[in-house]
Amino acid sequence: MTDAQHHYNPDPHAHPGLHVIAIFEAAKGLLALLAASGLELLGPAPLLRWLHELIARFQLDPNEGALAWLNKVINPDGVHLAAAVVLFYGLLRMLEAWGLWRAKAWASWLGCISAAIYLPLDVYAVYHHPGWTSWAVLAVNLIVVAVLARDLVKRRQ
Repeated sequence: MTDAQHHYNPDPHAHPGLHVIAIFEAAKGLLALLAASGLELLGPAPLLRWLHELIARFQLDPNEGALAWLNKVINPDGVHLAAAVVLFYGLLRMLEAWGLWRAKAWASWLGCISAAIYLPLDVYAVYHHPGWTSWAVLAVNLIVVAVLARDLVKRRQ
């Protein structure tokens, strides 16, 4: 093979797979930014009201498990912390999308690692909750990891 066949093309337009993943990551980032904004705008009062309505409607025990925990953590400090975490996640996804759109190696690394982290959870979900949604999520994450890993391998050749 010639040198040209082994050379990685740095032109972002030569990597449509990265663009598709970038759009997907940007959408996740935008949703996270909207969720963080919603948490800050709403505050704890409506969240607690919704939680209590859920408990009443389904006659759940508010003193057990996740409901008891939610009842304790839905307060101004808890909502601010949750909004900050979701904001960070959204900004990270937007940064990754920007890097993937421009075919940056660091973005391929970030995306490959962050998608691969979810694979054990996806396999667990398929095993314990088989259905088309579990399989679809697993398939999408496998495709994302494969495309980004392929991009990283091509860069090293």
